Amino acid sequence: MKGTVTEKILSGHIVRGELQPGTEIALRIDQCLLQDATGTMAALQFEAIGVNRVKCELAVAYIDHNTLQIGFENMDDHLYLQSFSARYGLYFSRPGNGICHQIHFERFGVPGKTLIGSDSHTPTGGGLGMIAFGAGGLDVAMAMGGAPFYLDCPKVVGIVLTGSLQPWVSAKDIILEVLRRIGVKGGVGKVLEYFGPGVETLDAPSRATVTNMGAETGATASVFPSDARTRDFLRRQGRGSQWKQLVAEPDAQYDSVIEIDLSVLEPLVALPSSPDNVVKLSEAPDTIVRQVNIGSCTNSSYRDLMVVADALKGKTVPPEVSLIVTPGSRQVMEMLAASGALAEFIRAGARIFEPACDGCIGMGSAPATGICSVRTYNRNFPGRSGTAEDKVYLVSPETAVASALAGKLTDPRTLGNYPKVELPKIFPTGDYLIVPPPKDGSNVEIIRGPNIKPLPRRGPLKENLSGKVLIVVGDNITTDHILPGGSQVLPLRSNIPAISEYVFAALDPGFPARAKKERGGFVVGGDNYGQGSSREHAALAPMYLGVKAVIAKSFARIHKANLINFGIIPLEFVNPADYEKLKQGDMLEISDIGKKLLAGENPEIVNVGNGHRFPVRIESGARNREILAAGGLLNTLQRM
Repeated sequence: MKGTVTEKILSGHIVRGELQPGTEIALRIDQCLLQDATGTMAALQFEAIGVNRVKCELAVAYIDHNTLQIGFENMDDHLYLQSFSARYGLYFSRPGNGICHQIHFERFGVPGKTLIGSDSHTPTGGGLGMIAFGAGGLDVAMAMGGAPFYLDCPKVVGIVLTGSLQPWVSAKDIILEVLRRIGVKGGVGKVLEYFGPGVETLDAPSRATVTNMGAETGATASVFPSDARTRDFLRRQGRGSQWKQLVAEPDAQYDSVIEIDLSVLEPLVALPSSPDNVVKLSEAPDTIVRQVNIGSCTNSSYRDLMVVADALKGKTVPPEVSLIVTPGSRQVMEMLAASGALAEFIRAGARIFEPACDGCIGMGSAPATGICSVRTYNRNFPGRSGTAEDKVYLVSPETAVASALAGKLTDPRTLGNYPKVELPKIFPTGDYLIVPPPKDGSNVEIIRGPNIKPLPRRGPLKENLSGKVLIVVGDNITTDHILPGGSQVLPLRSNIPAISEYVFAALDPGFPARAKKERGGFVVGGDNYGQGSSREHAALAPMYLGVKAVIAKSFARIHKANLINFGIIPLEFVNPADYEKLKQGDMLEISDIGKKLLAGENPEIVNVGNGHRFPVRIESGARNREILAAGGLLNTLQRM
């Protein structure tokens, strides 16, 4: 990675290890980001660590996921986070201010800094020349306390962009093309770094779209250079003094290179139900559309929504189409109102939602049974919309508005002249919905409503593990499969006993009762187990139910780290064929697991019923093995 933007930032923040791909490194973290769906638990974990004040340069808690207050639970969490922020030194973004990634990009992101967030789309910050990581809440809590962030040093994939986008083709089509080429596993263990002459044609919000959805490749992070386009965006945000140039050297060395000619890209679409199920729109099947959602942290910038507003001018969506528009931030909403674009949305028949995550996490706007929903979001995992057996298509804002007007999946190049969006010289930067912390928060009383439950803990690891296989699942199991979102489940993120009743709800509603009856056991999975969201609840709740280990062909990075943090051992099959020999109900035994962990050895599992023995490996360094032997990261801290 010599001479890359990635190398320059990582080398300036490394505190342990060397920049050798595959080896563990520890990084100093400059900024931390929390949101209400995962941040409440991270805040409880920060309190458990016992640090008196946030020690990183900047930490911000955002309310953006659980804004639909259908009961007391969400506001309980909001009041807790607001008082927690004042007590420990975080900025607090109030409900209605917008989506964490959009706001952080507008108001806090700084080129060359490191950022860690309790949300898998934190890599959005790479559009400003940051190295930004999604992580579990406990890792973020540790970073807020001044601890380094540990991860395996990534490889760097250079993505060279040439040419320039044609009218009605936009940044969403770039990242869909990347997904079409490398899939949802192609970025695992890698940073995707963009360079080349085509980069200069993309403004900062467009770059944010690309880095945001890079998470769907499994990438550790995505990053663009910090150049004149970055400086222009920061100047318009009133933050020009925070800009610094950060570009790759002409002879920068990448582990591999992908070339994309922007001038030949066409509008693309991810068909149901995976972000990498990408085809050219011109080759997609004829599809009647009944719902169109425009927004999310991927495509809710002023630039994106102004293109949509222009296309809607003087038109009305058909009565059989529900069009939902969700601005990404209060700043965007204010500019839309001032420009007249908001009126165009209303006249066209669109429903305007408050700046929040909304339907992207199943918190509202769930589609009707059997219809096709076209969305500018980043994920279309089965059931994520809040509707079982949904049919969600991922597209650009351009394709979304064309499809809304036609009532069917439609190429936006049929809409005529492509609008040119002029950004205001200065964005409205009044941060009146961001509450700064007091200089001394020691006298602040933290508000704990009845939805704020104590953090569950696991005892030390037992030397010999035994139990039944509680469930066997396939490849690409997402954290939505393990623990769903949606308006029913998300409000319980600060209440692990209650939320544990939904573990594997979409695949096997009987799992929680079975796990409790058997006093825990094992989960068996295929490739890329735990892809998607950073929600550590997909590890916390199974831990609460007694899951001792997950045996899989391979793991997604963030989920594997979360399993380790909470004492669930991530075991990988040495021989993938052994996966086929396991079934639900099999009794398994693992002997001397603690000794083997600390000795750096790999264990063997015995299937008691048939006597079959098979090896598994623990793909983790000495530090993580010590954490597992202690029963989790918090137990490790107590021993120090």
